[in-house]
Amino acid sequence: MGHVTPLAGLAKLLVLRHHFTATLVTFSDLPCSLPSSISTIQLPTPLLEDLPSNTHFVTRICLTIAHSVSPLREILISLRRTTRIAAVIFDLFGSDFLSMVKEFGIPSYLFITSNYFFLSFMLHLPTLEETTTGEFRDLSEPLRLPGCVPLNGEDFLEPLQERESVVCAWVVHIARNYDLFEGTLVNSFETIEADAAMYYKKRGDGKPHVWPIGPLTWSGSDMGTDESSHKRIEWLNRQPTESVVFICFGSGGTLSLEQTQELALGLEMSGQRFIWVVRVPNDTDPSSSYFNPKQNSENCFGFLPEGFVERTKDRGMIVHSWGPQREVLSHHATGGFVSHCGWNSTLESLMNGVPMIAWPLYAEQRMNAVLLVEGVKVALKAKVGVNGVVRRQEVAKVVKELMEGEEGKVVRRRMQEMKEEAARAVGKEGSSYKAIYEIVSLLEDSAVTTS
Repeated sequence: MGHVTPLAGLAKLLVLRHHFTATLVTFSDLPCSLPSSISTIQLPTPLLEDLPSNTHFVTRICLTIAHSVSPLREILISLRRTTRIAAVIFDLFGSDFLSMVKEFGIPSYLFITSNYFFLSFMLHLPTLEETTTGEFRDLSEPLRLPGCVPLNGEDFLEPLQERESVVCAWVVHIARNYDLFEGTLVNSFETIEADAAMYYKKRGDGKPHVWPIGPLTWSGSDMGTDESSHKRIEWLNRQPTESVVFICFGSGGTLSLEQTQELALGLEMSGQRFIWVVRVPNDTDPSSSYFNPKQNSENCFGFLPEGFVERTKDRGMIVHSWGPQREVLSHHATGGFVSHCGWNSTLESLMNGVPMIAWPLYAEQRMNAVLLVEGVKVALKAKVGVNGVVRRQEVAKVVKELMEGEEGKVVRRRMQEMKEEAARAVGKEGSSYKAIYEIVSLLEDSAVTTS
C-alpha cells in the first residue's frame, strides 16, 4: 500500500479540486472510497512461479512491471479512443514503461512517493555505481548529496547492500531513467527538506522540473467497521493525553522472534502505556508481510514472552497484524510512534504532530531514519546491538526518553513545528498547493486529443 495510497490521494485531489477524470492502473486493490470520476484497472499479475521463495520483493515488482508493458499499451490504446489523455503519472517503479508511453506522444511524469532525499539518491545512483568499487556499506566517506544530510553506505537502500545481487541491478536500472520524464512530483514539502527543495528549484541544464506536492496521504478512514477496531479507539479514549506509545511497522514490516520478545520486554520495562500492532515473527525477511499481509490468528500471541500479555494488560493493548493507524495517530492520547519510517507513516505522524522513534527495517527506511533523526530532528533512534537486535534495555530507555525525557521534549516541539508547516504547505497559497496548480496548468495545456 506504500505506493498505492499516495497515488490514490493524488488522483482524488486532481479529480475533486481540479475536475480531471483519472484512471488508476495497479496490480493491487485500491481504497474503496474512490470518487466516481476515478476509474480503476487492475493489470493481470504475471506468473512468476519459477522465482525462488526468497526472491526480494523489489525484484518481484520489477519483473512484474517488465512483463506488463504490453498490457499497459493495450490499456492506453483503449483509453485514447474515448479520452483526451493529459499525462501518464508513474510511481517510482514505473520507469520501464517510459519508452512505450513516449511512443504515443503522451507526457510522462514521475511521482516519487517518498522524499527529496530519496530522489537525490536515485538520481546519483548510476554515477555512484560507475565510480565506486566494493560494497556500498564499506565506503570510507559519507555520501554528500546537494541539500541533504550526509549518508553512510550502511544506510543506503536495503536492496543495494549486496552489489552483486539481482535486486541491486534492478534498482540501478530503474534509476537510470529518472531524469527522462517531463517532470517529477515528490510527496514532500519545502520546509521539511528546505535545502534540497532550493537545490531543485535552481537546478538548470535542461533537467526536469521537480514539484513538492506533499504531504499527500489517503484521507479516508482506515478504522474499519469491525468491533475490535472500535475497541481499540475506545481504549485510547480512556487514556490521558499524549500518554500512549503506538508501535507499528507498516503494512509489510516484520520482526524476528528474538527482536519481538526483546521489544515486548522493553515496553514492559519502560512502564509506559502502549498500543502495539504485533505480527507473527519471521527470522529471515523483515518485509515478509509485504506480499502476505493476512496472517493466521490462531495462537497469534503465543510467541510473546510468557506472562507478558497478562502483566501489561492494564496499560497496554496488543493488536494482531493490523491496526487503524491514522485514527490512532490522530488521537489525543497518542504521544509517541515507534515506526519503521515508511514515508506514508512518517507523513501521517508529521501531520498529527506525533514524535517518533526510528526503527527502520527495509527499502529506503534507513535513509528516512537518517533524515528524521539527523536532518529534521523529529525522531529519536533506537541503538542496534549485537546481531542487529535492539535489546530490551535500549527499548525501555528510548521509549521512556521520548515520553518523559528532555530529548523527547525537544523532538516533540520540533514535530509540532513540522505539523504546522505541513498544514501551511497544503493550505491555500502554500508551496505544495501552488505546485499542484502549476502541474494542473501543464496538464491542461498538454492534453492529447485522440483521433
